[in-house]
Amino acid sequence: MIKRKKNSSPRAWQRMLSGRRLDLLDPSPLDVEITDIALGLSRVTRWNGQTRGVQPYSVAEHSLLVERLFSETTPQKQIKWRLAALLHDAPEYVIGDMISPFKAMIGDEYRSVEQRLQAAIHLRFGLPPILPISVVKLIKKSDRLAAYIEATQLAGFSQAEARRFFGNFRKIPKIKIQPCTADNARRKFLNKFNNVFN
Repeated sequence: MIKRKKNSSPRAWQRMLSGRRLDLLDPSPLDVEITDIALGLSRVTRWNGQTRGVQPYSVAEHSLLVERLFSETTPQKQIKWRLAALLHDAPEYVIGDMISPFKAMIGDEYRSVEQRLQAAIHLRFGLPPILPISVVKLIKKSDRLAAYIEATQLAGFSQAEARRFFGNFRKIPKIKIQPCTADNARRKFLNKFNNVFN
C-alpha cells in the first residue's frame, strides 16, 4: 500500500488522452480540447445506462439532439448559441452524468465545479463564460424536450409521466432515437463541431 505524505493535497486534475491536464478546481480554457470532450461524452451514458436497446445512449448523442431541437424550434439561431446548445452538458466529459435527483441531493458543491468547467469550456470556444439568461432558457427548453423524447422512447416513461417531469409540450417532433456505438457517437459529435462550428 502506498502511503500519502501528510502534507500532500489530493490530486484535483484529470489527465486527458490529448495530453492535457485539466484542473477540476481551477480549469483553464487552454486545457480544454474538443477531441477530449467528444471522447468523454461518447462514453458517458444518459439515464445511468437504464435504456432500451443493445447500445447505451450517450451524452454525446443527447447533446446532438439538444442542438438539433434548439436549431429547429427556437428563434435564436445564431451559430454561437447553437454551439452553446451542443456544449450544454460538456462538463460531463470530466465529471460524468448524474441524474437530476442525485444532483439535487449533492447541491452546491457539484454545481460549483460544473459551473467552473462550463465557463472554461465556453471561453475555449469563444462563448461568454456565462450565457445570457434568454439563451439559457431556450437551451433548457430544448434540453427538457430532448429528455421527454428520450424518456418515452428509451427510458420506460409513459407519456403522462414524462409530461409531469419534463414539461407538457404542445408539439413533439417526430424524431426516432437510435443509439449508436460510442465510437460513432464520438465521430458524429466531432463532425457536427467541425462542419458547423469550426
